[in-house]
Amino acid sequence: MSDIGNDERSSRVLGKFNKQKLNKRAFIMLMIFLVLGFGTAVLRLGYLQIIMGDELRQKAVDQQLGDITVSAKRGDIYDRNGKVLAQSASVWKLIMAPIYIKTDEQRQYVTNGLAEIFGYDEEEKNDLFEKTDRDTYYVTIESKIESDVREEILTFLDEMEEKTFKVYDGETQKYNDEKLNSNVLYLQDDYKRYYPYGDLASAVIGFTGSDDQGLSGLEIQYDEELRGKPGRTVSAINAIGINMPFQYEQNVEPEDGYSIVTTIDETIQSICEKYLKEAIETYQVANRAAAIAMNPSTGEIYAIAVEGGYDLNDPYTIANEETAAEIEALPEEEQDQAYSDALQQQWRNKAVSDVYYPGSVFKPIVASMVLEEGLVDENTKFYCDNATITVSGIDIHCHIYWPGSGNQHGEQNIVQALWNSCNPALVQMGQIAGVDTFWEYYQAFGFSEKTGVDLPGESEDIFFDHEMTELDLAVSSFGQGFAVTPMQMITAISAIANGGYLMQPYIVKEIVDSDGNIVETTTPTVKRQVISKEVSEQLNEILYGNVNEGGATNGYVAGYEVAGKTGTSEKLNDNKDHIASFCGYAPYDDPQIVMLLYFDSPRGVLYHGSTVAAPVFASIMEEVLPYLEVERHYTEEELENIDTTANTYIGLSIDEATSKVEEDGFEAVVKGSGSTVIAQVPESGTKIPNSGKVVLYTDDASKEETVTVPDFSGLTVTEASRKAAEYNLNISITGATNVYNSVVQTQSIDSGKEVSPGTVVTLTFVGAGIGD
Repeated sequence: MSDIGNDERSSRVLGKFNKQKLNKRAFIMLMIFLVLGFGTAVLRLGYLQIIMGDELRQKAVDQQLGDITVSAKRGDIYDRNGKVLAQSASVWKLIMAPIYIKTDEQRQYVTNGLAEIFGYDEEEKNDLFEKTDRDTYYVTIESKIESDVREEILTFLDEMEEKTFKVYDGETQKYNDEKLNSNVLYLQDDYKRYYPYGDLASAVIGFTGSDDQGLSGLEIQYDEELRGKPGRTVSAINAIGINMPFQYEQNVEPEDGYSIVTTIDETIQSICEKYLKEAIETYQVANRAAAIAMNPSTGEIYAIAVEGGYDLNDPYTIANEETAAEIEALPEEEQDQAYSDALQQQWRNKAVSDVYYPGSVFKPIVASMVLEEGLVDENTKFYCDNATITVSGIDIHCHIYWPGSGNQHGEQNIVQALWNSCNPALVQMGQIAGVDTFWEYYQAFGFSEKTGVDLPGESEDIFFDHEMTELDLAVSSFGQGFAVTPMQMITAISAIANGGYLMQPYIVKEIVDSDGNIVETTTPTVKRQVISKEVSEQLNEILYGNVNEGGATNGYVAGYEVAGKTGTSEKLNDNKDHIASFCGYAPYDDPQIVMLLYFDSPRGVLYHGSTVAAPVFASIMEEVLPYLEVERHYTEEELENIDTTANTYIGLSIDEATSKVEEDGFEAVVKGSGSTVIAQVPESGTKIPNSGKVVLYTDDASKEETVTVPDFSGLTVTEASRKAAEYNLNISITGATNVYNSVVQTQSIDSGKEVSPGTVVTLTFVGAGIGD
């Protein structure tokens, strides 16, 4: 019994002990859970307050506030004379507050009115109808609304103010006549980019996207300065996430962007583009063309023309109709890629982003090396035997080489070698300079680095990626085997022209704020002096002689002392295409402007720099130099071909008119049986050559007479003058009339066209078979 009792007591004691132990364990576990729970909560609370506090406070504010962006006005882009090249015109956004619309009748009324204004189809009308049933104060209906559409909207808003609708009142259980809240529709100011000159300087100016952000050209290069800072309309949001009415709004006004004043001259740019377009057609240029005009002494760029360009107001349309038709004819699965490639091509700035073989335009650079180093003078002899020189077992030909012809330049000095653009002579100059000196001057003239012009997408040169061999040096000496950008090339030639200084080219001269205050100004920057003034002057004399007596006479402009160099380089493609280029400046002893033109793959009969690029250079300079007020100095021979302005002879008697015409230095040709002059050809103010003809009409019947324009192509000045006299026509002479073998290359009026007697036909003369 006692054993049983002891067992019971032991069990009770053990049970009590186990229970106490279990309770203690439970207590410990509870404490652990409490510590972990509260600890985690405390840590989480600390994290939220200390680490995430700012972010959460901002989210809380965002949940209570609605934020609507208000567009800033993008700054304008001007040419150097204040002409607007790009501007932001006022347009509008149409905003709807559908929360004020109470009935389906009102929804349908608003939908129908706006659909009619914007010309919506049924699907668009349905989408708009759904938007009228939202609990919000802000829905954008349309953006970039022009002023004519804005007027229609305002008229609709006026009509809406007079319109009443039956609206059920739950309290009175009646239908009342109510008008729509005046804030249901409103117009918000916005801006749209507009380019007044369309495609002018398209490669330079660039364009913006739908969000007014710059996408190319100056628009992207100076996007930060141009775009300004957008404003905000901050409104309260109620508990269910709906914007509160307008009395709860706060406006932060936008800050207008800065405007930029470029160095571009709209007149010079227009002249360059006009002649590039004509030349592309005349010479059947397959891969576009480019021209750069700049001040060689300051680095200011007057024009960068790239043809073909595109309409800045419609940049996503393929401007070239032939290209657009080719894309349209492709299989549908290929069209998207072809369209994208064509857009990238037309947007590309060929003068800055493309590289090309400079050809003979590079030869003055090589000449400057050997002259500056004193390795060569005007008594040094160079040889062109059989128009060939052999380097490392490879025959290198001169541009005059023709198998079996026996052509050669023979013995020459440096002046004659540059005038002849003789490849073997330049190879010899490169050999005299050597690899190290060649590379030193190549770098000094800026070819091994980007020019840093303030335009996007500038490319680097493509030079030998290994140590130059003897053959590399030889082909480089006449501008083959490596590629540079046109911008690098014109900057280097400018250094030769301006006394030896490599200038920093630039295209933005000022940044101004919305009040017209100048924020930033660009000043001319000399990077380094590459050659001495003496060598610069020596080369200027040589290149001036090249235009007057050497191989670049097609770049001649009467009355102006032009210096220049032609270039024809070969492309390594299946078509065996060429690059025809010319770089020149005037006046040679005090250059005011330098211009580089290059035509990529002319595929007509003519493809040399001397016959393609040089005449275009002359045509452009014929207009640009007088515009820049560069003084003309005519020789006696040039004075014979100067045009004179015709006066007005209408209203005079035949005798009076005839006498006055002759006093003015012209020949009078009377037509008709009347006694008084009623019309004349050419009209007053027209320039015609001395001793030209003025046709005087004395009755209406005589005005009907016409003559057929003959074909002047290939005629000399004397022959063309004689033929013009036979047809009672006047000719205006431009181009290379300073050489004995110059002939007509182009005429301003096509042969076969019927015109009035006395009409002026402009003839462009080129030297036949000269230069490269």
